[in-house]
Amino acid sequence: MNLYPLKFKPILKERLWGGTKLKDVLHKPIESDITGESWELSGVDGDISEVSNGDLTGTSLHSLMDEHGEALLGKSVVERFGNDFPILIKFIDAKQDLSIQLHPNDELAKERHNSFGKTEMWYIMDADPGAKLIVGFNKDVEKDEYVKSLEEGTLTDLMNYEEVGEGDTFFINTGKIHAIGAGVLLAEIQQTSDVTYRVFDFNRRDKEGNLRELHTSLAVDAIDYEKKDDFKVEYAKNQDHVNSMVDCPYFKTDFLELTKSMKQDLTQRDSFTIFMCVGGAAQIRNDWGSVAITKGETVLISASTTYVDIDTEGAKLLEVTI
Repeated sequence: MNLYPLKFKPILKERLWGGTKLKDVLHKPIESDITGESWELSGVDGDISEVSNGDLTGTSLHSLMDEHGEALLGKSVVERFGNDFPILIKFIDAKQDLSIQLHPNDELAKERHNSFGKTEMWYIMDADPGAKLIVGFNKDVEKDEYVKSLEEGTLTDLMNYEEVGEGDTFFINTGKIHAIGAGVLLAEIQQTSDVTYRVFDFNRRDKEGNLRELHTSLAVDAIDYEKKDDFKVEYAKNQDHVNSMVDCPYFKTDFLELTKSMKQDLTQRDSFTIFMCVGGAAQIRNDWGSVAITKGETVLISASTTYVDIDTEGAKLLEVTI
């Protein structure tokens, strides 16, 4: 077994609303001017990540899971999720507003799509002045009122807008209506699911002149209509410490702002670890090797790892486990 720190080839997605920050800011290998997403670590069927560094270059995530199982993922993760990699990691660049959308919970997603639901979190990496997110309603809304607003084209009047800046973090639970606004570059951590109910797309048309599909009927019974202020994540930013951000049933995320090197003992961790670099650069070493990561890169550390050395003079990292 040689489960050194693993990087993966980005899976790049053109989107109607995408821009150039993934190329210009995060230095992704992109020629298109409308790339909206870089899938950094994915077990979604049809978009399986492949290793991009070391002897395992070209090996798919699924092949790694088949060969190494608990050593890669952790015993408790395999018991829970079997052969499904439970986390999808992305960087997202919104040059235009994304559609207003929501995601079903596990029960609805299983019943309707044989999929997991989609709980997610966002860490804002860059935002143009005045850039906003839509997160939830600005008041408690009745179902009939919501349906009427769709019919009359006034849904945006019911939305809650949040102006954002670097470091702001949001937790988006299932059922919460939301949209990433124009000018936002963010890191996204989510359940492995690509189930999205799009309810309003600002009447935009694709390059063929077609309106994008909406999922209004599916969404009606999946929405949480109550106004809730449960989305903004308040977290400590103590330098050279592990700062808890989100701890939910689907993933745990911590924030590390390092000004010097840090060593972590992982002998008691029964889970893989993902580091997303959201600022600066670092060299990450485990029992079998090391790899350099810079802003906009992601590395996977196996559950069998006993320690991690993070060698840096300045880095901001999101640390994700199950």
